[in-house]
Amino acid sequence: MANTNEFMNEVTSRFVNITHTFDAPRELVFNAWTDVKQLERWYAPRGCTINFTQFNFREGGAFHSCIKSPHYHDCWCKGIYQEIIAPERIIFSMHIADEKGNLLQPKDAGMDEEWPAETIVTVTFKEYEGKTILTLRQTVAESIAKRTGAYPSWINMFDRLAEDLHIHKTSLTSI
Repeated sequence: MANTNEFMNEVTSRFVNITHTFDAPRELVFNAWTDVKQLERWYAPRGCTINFTQFNFREGGAFHSCIKSPHYHDCWCKGIYQEIIAPERIIFSMHIADEKGNLLQPKDAGMDEEWPAETIVTVTFKEYEGKTILTLRQTVAESIAKRTGAYPSWINMFDRLAEDLHIHKTSLTSI
């Protein structure tokens, strides 16, 4: 029988788990996920852009977006917000799609065949001493996410969000 640590390592390796601490209040970090104009500033890796053709931030609401990269193919995604508890948690699905919103299999979109056609992303926000501890969990094996670039893309996006929050926080305090 495997010991508890081996079991936990096996379980956690089946999912992407990322924790990032932001030097900003929880409401500010949460709101950065709820406003399309803010998302367009940070919700793509550095050097890439994101465009939302649909964005309805409410439980049951949908989004349809495209991350454009100068080095890779466009990455279209469609999803549904499954749970929103402000300012504590957001759960949404992410489906591989095309520009018309049709759902695709990974290989049909030019992606790694082991990447799932759908993942569920859970983002939690905890306040701690004026800062926000954000935890992201995505239902894809961490090894696949690292191999495909999705894992470092999340890290890069969180770095961009931290920069954006710093600018926003600074502009609020100078008013």
